[in-house]
Amino acid sequence: MRTKLSNFGFDLPKKLIAQYPADQRDESRLMVVHRDSGKIEHKIFKDIIDYFDEDDVMIFNNTKVFPARLYGRKEKTGAKIEVFLLRELNNEARLWDVLVDPARKIRVGNKLYFSDEHDNDVLVAEVVDNTTSRGRTIRFLFEGTDDEFLNELNYLGNTPLPKYISRPSEDIDKERYQTVYAKEIGAVAAPTAGLHFSKELLKRMEIKGVEFAELTLHIGLGTFRSIDVEDLSKHKMDAEYFSIPQRSVDVVNKAKENKHKICAVGTTSMRSIESAVSAEGYLKQATGWTNKFIYPPYDFHIANSMVTNFHLPKSSLIIMICAFGGYDLIMEAYNEAVKNEYRFFSYGDAMLIL
Repeated sequence: MRTKLSNFGFDLPKKLIAQYPADQRDESRLMVVHRDSGKIEHKIFKDIIDYFDEDDVMIFNNTKVFPARLYGRKEKTGAKIEVFLLRELNNEARLWDVLVDPARKIRVGNKLYFSDEHDNDVLVAEVVDNTTSRGRTIRFLFEGTDDEFLNELNYLGNTPLPKYISRPSEDIDKERYQTVYAKEIGAVAAPTAGLHFSKELLKRMEIKGVEFAELTLHIGLGTFRSIDVEDLSKHKMDAEYFSIPQRSVDVVNKAKENKHKICAVGTTSMRSIESAVSAEGYLKQATGWTNKFIYPPYDFHIANSMVTNFHLPKSSLIIMICAFGGYDLIMEAYNEAVKNEYRFFSYGDAMLIL
């Protein structure tokens, strides 16, 4: 039984952590892993079209990343602070759960100022709670409309690149740390398996007759939170909001009935559909919060293939991939990826598991 965290470690050279995206979305590398035979192929991502046929289904997470990282200063002392917006708690009160760095210097009642490039204060926030598990709760003191407030956040905010990308965000990230089909604003991290799909590739798949089904899961930091327990059954995921519309349910269930390929694009798509399974084993319409943590052994109900990136050792993501692809085969694939210098993490290369 692979239920111990220590089973999911591996040595990853730092040079394999991708700092920038591939020049073209669909020209990153693609490792194809066949569960039935154990065969591993090395391809280019645009070759993925060769593995899908008419009436097969791709399930996409259409969440959209918002510029969640703000840089400001504390009142009186002027100390520089970084505020990472996690999620909106109350729209009318403009209350947000946030992470603050350095956290130790921020107290309830402190005001935080966020300025433009001309040092004009554009937004002011007040710390109202510092006891949440996520860090802090702040209230933005803003009198304008919702649209005006969002415009200010977009103006001041920076693309929330993960910390393992050891450079400041740049203009390229505004486009490339976002899928081409992103629609629903609310994520603080991109569903990175989807970053490899270009508009041209999607059009070619559509012409071939591949069906698309969209859902929304707003990725929070819980997806990346480290696991601190050796016994995986004791790990608790942070809850994330998700929504699966009826149209997508109909497309997926029709493919399931007719035994076509159903491909979950990314671990977030997989978690969403596994959080909405009917008693008969079909997908059902759902809206709500999921804290589902998938680890071996696990019986998957909906998807029979998936696209994913290469993940951190001992993360909830690689653990789910091992549950889907089989522990021994996936760890072999990861060793192969390191040996062949695949690029890892958000801007890295992709794996297709069939």
